[in-house]
Amino acid sequence: MGYFPFFTDISGRRCVVIGGGRVALRKIQKLVPFGPDITVVAPRISDDIIPLVSNAVRREFEESDLDGAFMAIAAADDRALDKRIFELCTRRGVLVNSVDDIEHCGFVFPSLVKKGDICIGISTSGTAPAFAKYLRRKTEEMLDDRTIAAAELSARARPMLKEYFDTEKLRAAAADELLRLCFEGECLPSDEAVRELFERIKRDEDQDRNTRQQACDDTD
Repeated sequence: MGYFPFFTDISGRRCVVIGGGRVALRKIQKLVPFGPDITVVAPRISDDIIPLVSNAVRREFEESDLDGAFMAIAAADDRALDKRIFELCTRRGVLVNSVDDIEHCGFVFPSLVKKGDICIGISTSGTAPAFAKYLRRKTEEMLDDRTIAAAELSARARPMLKEYFDTEKLRAAAADELLRLCFEGECLPSDEAVRELFERIKRDEDQDRNTRQQACDDTD
């Protein structure tokens, strides 16, 4: 059936990672760009992890470590402990990922592509990780400098869309025209050129609307 790709803001939210080795490090590196408050609990914690997290606790895991947690990563390299963490998290309503143990996961890590505000998660529901990585590489190639610049321009243009057009249909059509110019022109349009584009589209739409209204009046 697959997994629904939720996107949620985890900045500042408490994330507990149980485990301090290479596997835990990889998970933490994926989380860091999104700004969670990460606590790591393990008897031994890699020196590479320390600068990435808010709190490093060198001891065995205790149930109280999950207090106030939004999510947890079970990466202890101990299947019995990881299963216990999964059960505790499930009872507490804490999202949990058990590394390499799909049956004991409340969520899975997708293969991630993040550039600026663009974030793309790719998953094969755990069936083909190598293929997910292949798709990630292809996606990274697609998100070149021009594509990122076009995304930033589209974000700046959004308030103008709301200013010029009063229906979602017109906004969508204008946004599509802007993207066409971004990718078919020799260079990206300036912000002023975007405003001129929207003014032209609005004039054309107003003219068409007046023409249709006039036709109706003549029929009456």
